[in-house]
Amino acid sequence: QVQLVESGGGLVQVGGSLRLACAASGRTFSTYAMGWFRQAPGKEREFVAAIGSSTRYADSVKGRFTISRDNAKNTVYLQMNSLKPEDTAVYYCAAGRGNHYTERYNYGLWGQGTQVTVSS
Repeated sequence: QVQLVESGGGLVQVGGSLRLACAASGRTFSTYAMGWFRQAPGKEREFVAAIGSSTRYADSVKGRFTISRDNAKNTVYLQMNSLKPEDTAVYYCAAGRGNHYTERYNYGLWGQGTQVTVSS
């Protein structure tokens, strides 16, 4: 069973950058598709990015965010550049074995989330 722990969130100004990390325990990390989702106050949790046999991005973050993984370190990253106030949310890491990367139901394992706040 894989367990996920996110880190790297914080407060950043508009236009700034942050890198989130999600460390996974367990020996089967490389077999999982990994996703990042986010949830702003009063809103549904939404897809941000995923990496499996391919990478996928939400339209709202394309060209600004980059997802990557290091299987040797059991870690997936989300590099976030050119941050905007609308990127403010709790960011969640997720692991799943399906290929419906943009869908929440694809992921059976979730981290506890890390807060990202973009101030103007």
